[in-house]
This record gives sequence, structure tokens and C-alpha cells, in this order.
Amino acid sequence: MIKLNEAVIVEGRYDKILLRGFIDAPIIETGGFRVFKDKEKQKLIRKLSETRGIIIMTDSDSAGFVIRNFLRGIVPAGKIKHCYIPQIRGKEKRKAEVSKEGYLGVEGLDEKTIIEALERSGVNICSKSAETEFEEITKADFYELGLSGKENSAKLREKLLKKLGMPTYLSANAFLAVLNCFYSKKDLLDILREI
Repeated sequence: MIKLNEAVIVEGRYDKILLRGFIDAPIIETGGFRVFKDKEKQKLIRKLSETRGIIIMTDSDSAGFVIRNFLRGIVPAGKIKHCYIPQIRGKEKRKAEVSKEGYLGVEGLDEKTIIEALERSGVNICSKSAETEFEEITKADFYELGLSGKENSAKLREKLLKKLGMPTYLSANAFLAVLNCFYSKKDLLDILREI
């Protein structure tokens, strides 16, 4: 497991699932071209870029470059790193056919290839034992605070998401990951007292 300071921006769910297996960092999916119209997701990506910085890791096909260029236009230049994956011909295991351009996407690559691409992009890979600046919010905290597993949890999460200016469609797990990018447990308690 490698730890990154920046948040990683990928195109889709399967990219995120793969990276979760060996990268300790917030991983945000654009939903492909959906990000072009999703103002809430754009706002979240800008906010992440300001607080942590972001690493864009899109597929090496033309669609990946269109998404990369769009994100480059909405995020300040000094807050973004570009991780270019190699163009390797092939087909992802879950797909019936090769992609339109015939290249593997992020989800089709192995851990070693992705880590090498991250190193080439100038990303600082931290040790797993690096100290965190604040106490992380856990799933147990979410439950205790009524943000998951209780009758009105969804309504409370939506209210909190609106207050924080985050996408209101985030699941409890996605919201937890995003919260840990910006807030400590103490910060969350203070915000909940306000609402």
C-alpha cells in the first residue's frame, strides 16, 4: 500500500476499485463525461485541488485526454499533477470487446505499471506510517453521530452535504472519504452542532 498526499481523479468506478487495492488516498471518479455537466463534482474537485492538490489519472485514449483537458481548465495549474499511463494494447477482463482505440484503461493495468506512472509524474509517495495531522473520521463515528445506519441518517447526511457545498448524491462511504480530505473528527462535531 502506498500513501499519496494528493487526491487521485479517475474516470470510472472500476478504475477506483483497482486503485483502492494499493493506494491510500482519496480517489474521486468523474463518471466519464458526466463531469462536464456536474457542477457539484467540479466544485468538489476544485476544493480538493486547493486543500490537497490532485493527480489526474485518466485512460490513455482520446476520451481520457478530453476529460484531462477539461479538468485542467477548471483547476489552478499549480494544484494539479498529470499521471499519464502508458498506451498498452489489450482488453480489460470484464469487457467483451477491446475499446474503440484498442488500449487498456487504468482498470486494465497492473499495480507495478501504475506506480511507475505515478513516479514518472513526480508524485511524492509517502510511507504508510506517516503521521496524520488530525484524527480521522471512521465508519463507527458516522454511526454514532447518526450519519449512517439510523432512521434519519440519509436526511442528516444530505443536510450536512448541502452545508459543506458537496455533491448531495454521495453515498455514506463516499461522503466519509471526502470528509476525511477536509475535516478532522473535531471539525465534524463542530459543524454538526451548527446544524
